[in-house]
Amino acid sequence: MKPPGRIWLWLGLALGVLVVVTAVLQAVNNLLWQLSYLLPSWLVGPFSLLLFGGAALLIARFAWPWFNSIRRSGWKVFQEPGSRTSASIEAPVNRKEAAQKNLAGIETLLQGIRDEVQREALRQERERVAAELERGDLVIVVFGTGSAGKTSLIRALLRDVVGEVGAAMGSTTTTTSYRLRLRNLQRGIRLVDTPGILEAGIEGQKREQIARDQASNADLLLLVVDGDLRAAELEVFAALASLGKRLLLVLNKCDLRGEEEEKRLLELLRRRTQGRIALEDVLTASASPQSVPMPGGQPLQPAPEIDRLLRRIAQVLHSDGEELIADNILMQSSRLSDAGRRLLAEQRQQDAESIVDRYSWISAGVLAATPLPGIDLLGAAAVNAQMVMEIGRVYGVSLSKTSAQELAVSVGRTLASLGLIKGGISLVGAALSLNLPALLLSRAVQAVGAGWLTRIAGRSFITYFQQDQDWGDGGIQDVVQRQYDLNRRESALNAFLSAAMKRVVEPLQRQGKQGQLPPRPERR
Repeated sequence: MKPPGRIWLWLGLALGVLVVVTAVLQAVNNLLWQLSYLLPSWLVGPFSLLLFGGAALLIARFAWPWFNSIRRSGWKVFQEPGSRTSASIEAPVNRKEAAQKNLAGIETLLQGIRDEVQREALRQERERVAAELERGDLVIVVFGTGSAGKTSLIRALLRDVVGEVGAAMGSTTTTTSYRLRLRNLQRGIRLVDTPGILEAGIEGQKREQIARDQASNADLLLLVVDGDLRAAELEVFAALASLGKRLLLVLNKCDLRGEEEEKRLLELLRRRTQGRIALEDVLTASASPQSVPMPGGQPLQPAPEIDRLLRRIAQVLHSDGEELIADNILMQSSRLSDAGRRLLAEQRQQDAESIVDRYSWISAGVLAATPLPGIDLLGAAAVNAQMVMEIGRVYGVSLSKTSAQELAVSVGRTLASLGLIKGGISLVGAALSLNLPALLLSRAVQAVGAGWLTRIAGRSFITYFQQDQDWGDGGIQDVVQRQYDLNRRESALNAFLSAAMKRVVEPLQRQGKQGQLPPRPERR
């Protein structure tokens, strides 16, 4: 619904336009009347058209720039002061600026993380990404199985671009990088050779994880295969394609096949990867062609056939290199920001659960010392406004005592309306079943039940604050019921009862033996 001020503005504007149109029509009518006296009748029409056409061109000449500027600015002249528009929202100008904002936000997150090891690891990763943001090189990471000829392909690329490679290159077990330059490309290139994927054993899995970690830092990915994609290779391809980075699929060892077989495999690979990468990003190469025996002489070693791959790499980097870098850095900074938020969320949850645990035993202690006359009143013991306020502070929310009390009462009423107070007391009583005097057993059940219900209420509050003070689609009933069901699971309930025996039941037993039972409450 539009605000009243906006409606009156448009009504006034419409009225003004109507008055102007009426005045213009009246003026035109008067002009035509005067022309009919001054000019022959056959000349009035052409002269009028010429006059009105010139006036229209003159108006368009001066009015159009003004109209266009208003249109581009989103009709700001008609917006109310203080109204929120898309133009008023400060959006990042480009991906680099967005990445810088993410990194600045990570610095704020670091201040809230207490664990020194985690904080330092996150800070070092942030500094690495910040350095990447200012770096000059494009990073190409190459993947492939041990038999696909990945390392041979890298050797051929290096030899073709920078000349002979000094050190011998064999099977890669660790990450190795090489720096090179392409003609007419301002940025340098860092070519990263990763350990072979799909290798058996624990060491093979470790090397594969190293390779996958390198993929997250790449601007351009190359996956080298020597045939059709097997099921395991197809999984690797899908994982790399899902990273959202530019990916080239290279069919190597084409010298071992005939021309028809090469075409068939190329078409097959393009069909399998359709929709994930462009057709032109699936291409062939022969990194290390087999030597040709020469009668009476040294075998002839054909040159590597990598021209198509080199041209495609150069084309991609020339046209999209800056975008690839920007996308990569933005992705890394976003991932780092998510990691920082996860650490902070875990820390907050631990702090909040510690608060709930403390108030659970406070509630149990209060009920052990002063049992209530009826279990219906345990709803008041199961919730506590002070606990709500402390949990809120953990999540950066400052609540007044009145607001916290209202929130606590709402959860207490929900526990009662769902029958969870009586159900919880019955559950705890059945689980304890101790050989104790009736009075002592009753107090133990009430105390342990109060502590357990307080735990359910507290964890419901944690969910509420984790969801930005929102109970979710199912409302408060759904959250409380879910926490009740989670805490009544055998493992959770047994762990709580084990602690309750030491904190509540055993002290009551000692008091009973010493004849120091708390006083029986008066009946009213």
